[in-house]
Amino acid sequence: MKAMVITKYGGPEVFTEVEFPDPHPGPGQISIKVSHSSVGLVDAFFRRGMIPMLQPPFVTGLEVAGTVQELGEGVTDFRVGEPVVTLSLMSLGGYATVTLADAALTVSLDGLNVDPAQAVAALPNAVTAYLALTHIAYIREGESVLIHGAIGGLASAFPAVARLLGASRIVGTVRTSTKLEAARELAYDDVFVADKFPTAVGDERFNVVVDPVGGEILTSSFEVMAPFGRALLVGNASEQVATISNNMLWNKNLGVLGFSIGPYLQANPSFGRPAAQAVLGILAEGKLDLPLTILPLTDVAEAHRRMDAKEVIGRIVLRP
Repeated sequence: MKAMVITKYGGPEVFTEVEFPDPHPGPGQISIKVSHSSVGLVDAFFRRGMIPMLQPPFVTGLEVAGTVQELGEGVTDFRVGEPVVTLSLMSLGGYATVTLADAALTVSLDGLNVDPAQAVAALPNAVTAYLALTHIAYIREGESVLIHGAIGGLASAFPAVARLLGASRIVGTVRTSTKLEAARELAYDDVFVADKFPTAVGDERFNVVVDPVGGEILTSSFEVMAPFGRALLVGNASEQVATISNNMLWNKNLGVLGFSIGPYLQANPSFGRPAAQAVLGILAEGKLDLPLTILPLTDVAEAHRRMDAKEVIGRIVLRP
């Protein structure tokens, strides 16, 4: 197998191509012949050493699509050659031609007319959106939702899932005007450039705010939240600290909730597949058709350069 290894913490240039023997699955695992690997912001955090879960050298990558190559002991719900997508690779390893995955956090694509590139780009984040909205924010039918970083890899899965769950109105913000057109192709009722926020929304108030950005835009969001509104923090792409007023929270009965899919699924692995089954329909119907850039696995440094430069619209997917 071929893998792109992070040899030291640093910039995109730290990746090196290395050949390894194919890994064999342990109990409860499968090995996957990878057709597509997604590139996420968390991968950049691992690369920089901001999440020092592993010491270099290591292979990052949390989500892959491909076909089952080998079954580990006790795995009976997959067959060799079956098309699959992972919800999360707890031990990383996705930037490779073969990787290991927990069977419990892997979903079959058998019989579905779904592009594997779109599946790996959209399904894990759609599951994140579903669990965050239903288990953490407790969204109710008829509520309104504001989503920051509207065309980002994670945020772009939220509008279709929120619509599935009965949201009445969904508004997004994007960092620059160049991303407006792509965002409007998703299930948003309206989209604004972030530097016009919160003035652009006028008197509108939101029940749920989904924020993968953090910093100033989160601070401003409390001004446009309805009483009993919930701010759902799913990232901090800005790497800035938000100012949160205690008085505003208790005066307006507002909640601030954090959600990270990796630790959540690690503690609750049985929640993954039911959430995937709930959103597979909108994926198969093309309602989660995200903008994609597909690059060769060996161009992973270029993928990370684009991500660091915030040039990405939608998601980048690597193909061996």
